[in-house]
Amino acid sequence: MSRDTGFKRTGRLTLYVRRFMRRPSAVVGLVMLGILVFFAVFGGRFGRWSYDEPDFLSLSEPPSAEHWLGTTTGGSDLYALIIRGLGRSLSIGFISSIAITIIAALVGTAIAYFEGIVEKIGMWILDTLLVVPSFLLIALIIGGSSGGNDWLWLIFGLTAFGWVGYARTLRTLTLSLREREYIRAARYMGVSSFRIILRHLIPNVGSVLVINTVLGVVAAVNSETALSFLGLGIKAPDTSLGTLLNNGQDVILTAPWVLLFPSLVLILLTFSVQLIGDGLRDAIDPYSRSAGRAEG
Repeated sequence: MSRDTGFKRTGRLTLYVRRFMRRPSAVVGLVMLGILVFFAVFGGRFGRWSYDEPDFLSLSEPPSAEHWLGTTTGGSDLYALIIRGLGRSLSIGFISSIAITIIAALVGTAIAYFEGIVEKIGMWILDTLLVVPSFLLIALIIGGSSGGNDWLWLIFGLTAFGWVGYARTLRTLTLSLREREYIRAARYMGVSSFRIILRHLIPNVGSVLVINTVLGVVAAVNSETALSFLGLGIKAPDTSLGTLLNNGQDVILTAPWVLLFPSLVLILLTFSVQLIGDGLRDAIDPYSRSAGRAEG
């Protein structure tokens, strides 16, 4: 006859969510990011002007009832520009970060799994790519784009050069996993290498992948901002947060709001994602002070 001990096992995902929600700063970051995403998607419906619809009767106007965040020197509504730029920067950040994680996970674990000549060649390729001046090459790729698809080329450039260091780190983390008993058993049973990588190796570094994907959004947004700030990123008539900062630096004395508001949005975006990343790291950490045990 079985006895009911009164204890209920908690699933791994449920435990992670509980730990995350117990961290107030992580919840604040999640709320902040949710608000920013909401405005990036639906914010344009609240404004009176479109980002590509200048008001030539209101040039460099401060915030008012007609233009909530003021206008630029060309009469463009700053609120509409920020909404458009925020959406573009978030799209670049999320898409490139997810793509970088997928490529790095596959390449890094594969190099660690295959020993011998495959591992040596793989590490040689990674070490070679690490010394490539990626920032300059991304700028050259975007510089040759046109037709309003420069943001797609920017995603391509960030992804093409952003996975290398990440893959090297994942390869180091996977070295100990390839010697585990279940990996040896799968090999002995004739399971294909690709299936072992997808079903056993990548899931065992899943916590690292989740955390770095979230933090990778900040890295991608900052890279896009830096390129656009230097005039090497998103081009007119499209816009991004970096483009707005680039335009605002020229009128910081005569129209400071053109630089102030995009800077504030970028700070809030970076800060919120950083809080979420710290919360995820604390939630997934097996030595977290949060109570509870996950079901294996």
